Amino acid sequence: MSIQVLHRDSLPLGGFAGLIEHRLVVDQRVGGDSDTWDGMGNMVYLADARFLPKGETRMHSHREIDVISVIVEGRIDHEGSLEHGESLDTDQVQVQRAGGEGFSHNEINPDDQKNRMIQIWVLPEVAGEPASYKLYDLQRGELTAIYGGSKDQDKTVDSHTIIEVANLVADQKISKDGEFLAYITRGQGVLNGETVNDGDLVRGDQLNFTAVDDGQIIVITKQQHSS
Repeated sequence: MSIQVLHRDSLPLGGFAGLIEHRLVVDQRVGGDSDTWDGMGNMVYLADARFLPKGETRMHSHREIDVISVIVEGRIDHEGSLEHGESLDTDQVQVQRAGGEGFSHNEINPDDQKNRMIQIWVLPEVAGEPASYKLYDLQRGELTAIYGGSKDQDKTVDSHTIIEVANLVADQKISKDGEFLAYITRGQGVLNGETVNDGDLVRGDQLNFTAVDDGQIIVITKQQHSS
């Protein structure tokens, strides 16, 4: 059960508009190169971003992409064609499906200090879907499904690519069968026998993770189902 680890702080710091970011996953399908990793399933992009004080992305549009925003620290004010005026706080997750309809949005840091947001992009499996918006609250001690699943449910946007976020307490364990991609966003843990920390992106098979202290981990897997 060997693993590969990509350390965020070994990568160049980039950004645009009012945010700075490390891009850990930029899949070849969206122009990635050897500095970054390919994704998992239809997940093609993962960036660890900090908005500058009062920083914003500026209004921009997406089409045929699903955009997931995990608020790790601070707040975000959301403007756009989906759920305009929504405000997101630490430990909330926003999922926007652009579909064929598309959406425009601007994400703004309303505060006088930097915040932190993980942004993930997933390619839709079916073109031409309607745009949609979902918001999730992460609970302490729980693994929360925030993306993927079958078409016969509406709790999450459907996809064979599954994304879950766990807010873990010390000594809590999670495990997953099969290939996985995991990103630690708070705290420290032991993953398949190796110590991993905030900012480590890990690829492997058969995830076995134990939190050393209170922390957070994003887990991406692929589901085999026929729907």
